[in-house]
Amino acid sequence: MTMVGIVVVSHSRQLADAAVALALEMVTGDKPPIAIAAGTEDGGTGTDAAKVADAIAEVSTGGGVLVIMDLGSAVLSAGLALEFLPDPPIDVRLSSGPFFEGLQSAVVLAAAGASLEEVEREAAGALAPKQAQLPAVAPAPTVELVEAPESAGTPDATADIALVNPDGLHARPAAALVAVAAGFSARVTVTNLRSGAGPASASSPIALATLAARQGDILRIHATGAEATEAVHAVRRLVAEGFGESALIGPTTGTTPTTGRPLGVSPGRAAGPVVVVPPPIDEPGTDLPLSPDQRDSAASRISPAAQSVAATLDELASRVGAPAGDIIAATAAIARDPGLADAIRSAIVERGLSPERAVWEAVAAIAAVYRGGGDRLAARVVDLSAVRDRLIAQLSERPVPGIPVSSTPYVLVAVDLAPTDAAVLDPAQCLAIVTEQGGPTSHTAILARALGIPAVVGAAGVTGVPEGTTVLVDGTTGEIVIDPTAEQLAAVAAAGERRPVLEPGSTADGHPVPLLANIGSADTVATALAEGAEGIGLFRTEFGFLGRTEAPTVPEQIAAYRKVFAAFAGKKVVVRTLDAGADKPLPFVTDQSEPNPALGVRGYRTAAGHPQVLADQLAAIAAAADAEQARVQVMAPMIATAEEAAEFATLCHGHGIAVVGVMVEIPAAAIIAREIFAEVDFVSLGTNDLTQYTMAADRTLGALGALGDPWQPSVLRLIRMVCEGAGGKPVGVCGEAAADPLLAVVLVGLGVSSLSMSPRSRGPVATALKA
Repeated sequence: MTMVGIVVVSHSRQLADAAVALALEMVTGDKPPIAIAAGTEDGGTGTDAAKVADAIAEVSTGGGVLVIMDLGSAVLSAGLALEFLPDPPIDVRLSSGPFFEGLQSAVVLAAAGASLEEVEREAAGALAPKQAQLPAVAPAPTVELVEAPESAGTPDATADIALVNPDGLHARPAAALVAVAAGFSARVTVTNLRSGAGPASASSPIALATLAARQGDILRIHATGAEATEAVHAVRRLVAEGFGESALIGPTTGTTPTTGRPLGVSPGRAAGPVVVVPPPIDEPGTDLPLSPDQRDSAASRISPAAQSVAATLDELASRVGAPAGDIIAATAAIARDPGLADAIRSAIVERGLSPERAVWEAVAAIAAVYRGGGDRLAARVVDLSAVRDRLIAQLSERPVPGIPVSSTPYVLVAVDLAPTDAAVLDPAQCLAIVTEQGGPTSHTAILARALGIPAVVGAAGVTGVPEGTTVLVDGTTGEIVIDPTAEQLAAVAAAGERRPVLEPGSTADGHPVPLLANIGSADTVATALAEGAEGIGLFRTEFGFLGRTEAPTVPEQIAAYRKVFAAFAGKKVVVRTLDAGADKPLPFVTDQSEPNPALGVRGYRTAAGHPQVLADQLAAIAAAADAEQARVQVMAPMIATAEEAAEFATLCHGHGIAVVGVMVEIPAAAIIAREIFAEVDFVSLGTNDLTQYTMAADRTLGALGALGDPWQPSVLRLIRMVCEGAGGKPVGVCGEAAADPLLAVVLVGLGVSSLSMSPRSRGPVATALKA
């Protein structure tokens, strides 16, 4: 490949050497011919036209020569050098670009095989990225950032991928991207979806720099031309590999994993070919407004479509059972929400938007409110997106996006999974789950544990792994191995099928540690029993309240509770009273106008404004307990003070409930654990919320997944503080930390007396305790 030659003219030889060395660091493959004409013969400062002419002749290989100069006499010497050039004529351009930045841009583009005109233009505009971010005394040079589009019918391809390298798309990665894109017969552009910057031409390192893309930003790679698909795959792999600056994915273990690293959230090891969940449905275009006589008819389509989506979700919820079914039922309630339908119809009637565009904008507005509403409410954005995509698919008569169909077992890779997607996974087909977003207590993590599927979240860039690539996933350590060795695959196969551990939980020296189950309804009871659960450590009663406009009646609640109590006759069943609010808003107790629901009226706090709801629930629990033989205990969520604990205990005793406890989910409650224990019979640590409130880290954000890890020392110290304040009373853990086999051992060592987890997590935890 013939490359453009580059001549560097400077008053200082040292300066020129340093500039060339820096520019060549941007190139990993073949380097363009470069010659330096700088300084005087005696090592002094100056320029020499004869030296410049010799340098031009030295680097001329047929592709032309670009001369990069510093100021003053360097320009005059370069111009005079043109008079000294031998025949035949050499195509030489004197660059007006900045010395350092222009040289870097020219070297990168020349190495990629660009023409002299392209190299010259890139060097001339090299200050554009800096001037775009800083005040400039003069307009930045005009730089063509995007190449002209191909004509209709030209093959094209698109892929979205997150930047994983710590420093983002700076000069060296941009240079690497230019080099890769140049190897294909395609025009490639890159857009930063976070900021909206772009599209920028992948043939221009300057254009790529203007994207100001940082770690975690999502890049959209688009290509047109004969090799568009190949180009997109190659660029996506380059980005996924961190441009060689950092590993794509690696283990997260122990105490304090690095922010943004993958996190194992569902134990187990599996290997198989990658299947990538396609991105959400494309954003509908902003077409010409509907005419006034079209709008009413278009608006009338919304309610039937919403009801159809809700009915489909209801059917799916009934088919998959709890806990997934409870989450999907809540998603169905979103589809059925009259406020959402009104907002969509208003956008059609008043603004003339198409039904599909109206759905997109209405959901976007609600999602913005959710994201500003704190941790739990923000977690429902993925549910909103699922409803949005289903509505648009219904209105446009398109297939509903979701889990791809595969004839062979696979490892599922996605940006994130909606509960509606995760719920339909078949553990016999889906070997493991890896997502770019999410934390240890996200819906994906909880459902993966319930299904017994190894899972890793927070693996930025993983969607760039090409379909069909074999990967090994360790849901305990967070390690993901691309193209594992035969020995590694054999080790996974030798592990064999998972078998339930039915004997009571205990440590290796025989100290008993009851291993209980977390459930949301009677639908999970069979699985809990099959896995050997010694009782129920967390009965999430709120799932019986979701999707309703008013609380269930006392008889309805009694019937639901009796099904669970009957299955665990003679065993402990800990019932958590209604945990409404935040990501589980209920119209009959929740104020939707709260600016930050995660710190608002949620859990036990709702009883202050709606005492009858709690009174009815306590009456139903007491009646159901009297009718069955389970050892029923009751606890309240979100207790912050000893006074609240005492008040709740009094209410329970008034309904004949003898054993009363509270959840410790707020750091304030952990700090005053001794005072709280004086009022109740036991506490249960909700490590999901305790961790996020202690670390001030939204538990749903993959970027903060490490901060949301209960291995954090500050969280473990709070747990120890609670155990030290127990005075011999029971301390349980019912948060997802209990499902981590390694952490379970630590929790018992800190003084925790029982552990409660998703049923399928019991076996690995039981085995770890005996190790």
